[in-house]
Amino acid sequence: MAKQYVDMNTPVIEMRNIVKKFGDFTANDGINLTVHKGEIHAILGENGAGKSTLMNQLYGLLKPTSGDILVRGKKITMQSPRDAIEAGIGMVHQHFMLVQPFTVTENIILGTEPRKGVALDMAAARKNVVEISEKYGLSIDPDAKIEDISVGMQQRVEILKALYRGADILILDEPTSSLTPQEIVELIEIMHNLTHDGKSIILITHKLKEIKESADYCTIIRLGKYIGTVDVDKVTENDLASMMVGRKVSFQVEKPPMTPGEVVLDVKDLHCLDYRGVEIVKGLDLQVRRGEIVGIAGIDGNGQTELVEVITGLRKGTRGQVLVNGTDVFNKSPRFGFDHGVSSIPADRQKHGLVLDFSIEDNLILQNYGDEPFSRGSILDRGQIFGFASDSIENYDIRPSGSEKRPAGTLSGGNQQKVIIAREVQNDKDLLIAVNPTRGLDVGAIEYVHKYLVDQRNKGKAVLLVSFELDEIMGLSDIIDVIFDGRIVSSIPGEKATENELGLMMAGGGKKA
Repeated sequence: MAKQYVDMNTPVIEMRNIVKKFGDFTANDGINLTVHKGEIHAILGENGAGKSTLMNQLYGLLKPTSGDILVRGKKITMQSPRDAIEAGIGMVHQHFMLVQPFTVTENIILGTEPRKGVALDMAAARKNVVEISEKYGLSIDPDAKIEDISVGMQQRVEILKALYRGADILILDEPTSSLTPQEIVELIEIMHNLTHDGKSIILITHKLKEIKESADYCTIIRLGKYIGTVDVDKVTENDLASMMVGRKVSFQVEKPPMTPGEVVLDVKDLHCLDYRGVEIVKGLDLQVRRGEIVGIAGIDGNGQTELVEVITGLRKGTRGQVLVNGTDVFNKSPRFGFDHGVSSIPADRQKHGLVLDFSIEDNLILQNYGDEPFSRGSILDRGQIFGFASDSIENYDIRPSGSEKRPAGTLSGGNQQKVIIAREVQNDKDLLIAVNPTRGLDVGAIEYVHKYLVDQRNKGKAVLLVSFELDEIMGLSDIIDVIFDGRIVSSIPGEKATENELGLMMAGGGKKA
């Protein structure tokens, strides 16, 4: 923990009685926050609780309806992010703001390019980037292009960009939502390096384990209201969960024993290439039966992403078979796969899961708009669509409620995920493929999602679960298939799996399938 470095006499941030309204909707309702020098302060709340809205006001992206913001004791009116940057505040957003073809150094200095006379002084910029990177253990190649580095490394670039601009107060918005377990460990170490040097970090998150491992204090928000601030050392994960959702949360997945039926998904000798043209899936075999959840466990980059993309028609394979209820969907279109029984919760909700400019109600019927009851002939039945959307919003706890016409892109990341889950579960296909289905969700929402996945399994559907969360894989899966170097190398019953054993097999060791 970083608490030994906290200077309790120096509040660097004070937000007093912050209220933010959007029309009749109150996103923040009298929230207070105090952050000290050298502190990691977590902001915890459910999806749509108002966490990002609060921080967007601190960073100047939004203006409070009422309330005061003080930085180092001085009241400041944030007119824009430039005001926040000048006050020493930097923000790393959940969805990065980087130029993909540019190098790390070019992205970091963009807008603040150093000059030597009339020319850019790239040598000085690169030197400065390297010095900051080494000081805080960021380990970034300054010459690498953004499009060629991992999500975890891109996040480090965003942190480095804020530090380059002089930030000593960092806001990290859901920083671990797309990271592998190892990258999460490394990020926590980086955060402690920063606070050891006197930086202050505000961590927006819903992950209780990471709060316990990294934060000093935690402020809890529920439905836009301030619930309280706690010393993280003095509370349990269960305490935090109960404060966040207002009820007791179960961390155990209730899953009755089932007898699997016939094979729904049968993948045979599958091969495909990655974006570089290098073979990444190398003769993979996989089966999923009715009434079972098969979990794919593996370190990112071993072919699981490409496997799912081939099954769902988003990527062409080089050879093999993908049979769904006996029909070969290999190298067919996503629509062909959908029509023959494939439904999916994609890894990238914004790229493959939603049309962000479309309303919630239109996103909920993306695959079924031409079918009854949503369409009669060639005319959409808006009454039926509205009713379906209203029921989905209520049943799947999509917040804020009563906003069927709202563009999906205006929802929080977690609520966008709920829209996709509501749509795909209700599509009622024989095969449901779920890729990191709880990414970006709070513990209450995770509980609901796990319930829906198990419900699908209990109804005789076949469920293929791909997740980087080992706890999720172990808690939900009837069978765990371990993927390594483009092949399934081990297959074990879910109830017999241990984290150590899975970790060994994911690294290429242990018993083979």
